[in-house]
Amino acid sequence: MIVDSSSSVPSSWSADAWARLARVRLVVLDVDGVLTDGRIVYGERGPADELMHFHVHDGLALRWLKKEGVKLFWITGRGCAATRARAKELEVDELVERSPHKGQDLRALQAKHGLSRADTLAMGDDLPDLALRGDCALFVAPANACVDVQERADRVTRARGGHGAVRELVEDFLRARGSWTALVDAALR
Repeated sequence: MIVDSSSSVPSSWSADAWARLARVRLVVLDVDGVLTDGRIVYGERGPADELMHFHVHDGLALRWLKKEGVKLFWITGRGCAATRARAKELEVDELVERSPHKGQDLRALQAKHGLSRADTLAMGDDLPDLALRGDCALFVAPANACVDVQERADRVTRARGGHGAVRELVEDFLRARGSWTALVDAALR
């Protein structure tokens, strides 16, 4: 029997936070600045041609979450066709666009899906995302998050939003659960 030694607590997490991470059943993500680098690019037709830059490593990591049975919600203050298309492609369970009150939206979705604060991990990069902080067991910020968000996060990733921050978080989640080694071994076959 192979023991997954990758589940030992890394220095970037407290032992308590690592234990909470292993119990997560819901991951809630902001989009702009977390799943993207925060840039908004308009084509000739303006917002109708809006482009978003998503990182392929984050997408693969979100597929791993889904295989683990974790619910995935995106709550964003903006919204566009590119975000909706990426959410559909990745089978996001709930997408809330143009959210004026992210905390209220999260609480409504938790109730709808029978999930609690203790089940929830959220990741955000800017002040509107702090509304998620009170309704989750863990709050994570990407390296590009504003200082006030970083100061209130349980963990700040080394990677920036749109540059693998979500992947970094998901790898830690899988290690905390003891699933990472099996995933790597399966990739070697």
